[in-house]
Amino acid sequence: MPTNQSWYLRKRPVGEVSDGDLELVTEEMSALGDSMVRVRTIYLSLDPTHRIWMSDMDSYLPPVELNTPMRGGSIGVVEESNSSAVPVGSLVNTGLATWALYNDLPGDAVTVLPVIPGLPLTAFMGPLGATGMTAYFGLMDIAKPKAGETIVVSAAAGAVGSMVGQIGKIQGCRVVGIAGSDEKCRWLTSEAGFDAAINYKTEDVGAALDKHCPDGIDINFENVGGEIMETVIARLNDFSRMPLCGLISTYNADPSTTTGPKNFDNLLMRRTKLQGFIIIDYLDRLAEGAAAMGQWLMEGKLKFETDMVDGLENAPTALGRLFEGANLGKLVLKVSEPPA
Repeated sequence: MPTNQSWYLRKRPVGEVSDGDLELVTEEMSALGDSMVRVRTIYLSLDPTHRIWMSDMDSYLPPVELNTPMRGGSIGVVEESNSSAVPVGSLVNTGLATWALYNDLPGDAVTVLPVIPGLPLTAFMGPLGATGMTAYFGLMDIAKPKAGETIVVSAAAGAVGSMVGQIGKIQGCRVVGIAGSDEKCRWLTSEAGFDAAINYKTEDVGAALDKHCPDGIDINFENVGGEIMETVIARLNDFSRMPLCGLISTYNADPSTTTGPKNFDNLLMRRTKLQGFIIIDYLDRLAEGAAAMGQWLMEGKLKFETDMVDGLENAPTALGRLFEGANLGKLVLKVSEPPA
């Protein structure tokens, strides 16, 4: 029988993921079942929500159970198939699978990906994947931007934030991004088309927002939380909108020490629409988002970066790049080589 390598969750992390929280296990694989496909992982998506799934907090999905494979999404190639709909050699999006070299999945649970000349496979984890759809629906469905409005995006050089800003520019808005390095800020303004970018590690964020958002802020696309969120909330306009996509600054924190924004009352005074959302809320509309994002991508209106780390053995440490702010664009783990 062939062997597989899988990361198992052994302990609930306290703070940052550390040695011993996960274990890489080599095990024999059983025979492939009826209507199933065996997918060799090429790229594993690494996302902030993985840290949530490792915890036992109340969330939109149950936590990963201890001593079971870590949950995650991937793109891979079908190497064995008992499904007439998914032939061997198909490139597929696995949906929710595991951190493993191989995943055995029902044929009707995977999505066969088209081969588009000139478009890297990683685009299906970026603008055409879950992060791109998150950006599209969070901005277009919840915030409903209008031409001339000002949008502020935190974690702006990340997979979601970088798409949000570019969609905002397509809609005719002024877009200001907040990121954690001069390199990221340069990319946002020179490549992604943001009107301005603020390095929160070296600049006074409040003063910079006052400079770059002289007419206030109409939309705050929130990915981070914490002090940066408070600083933006203080500058929101009447009837502003605030899609709440993530709070990455809190995911490694002790829940007993985290607090909400001190100026939460400003959301009332400004009559701000605040709405949390998860991409699974839009599963029945993914075709709509993919059509729009695909069109803009083909027209050259969207730029994207992939932050690639090699090797399944490096998955836990690579995940830490998200919380260090080290990634530019979508963080992806390359597990094996794509087909020639």
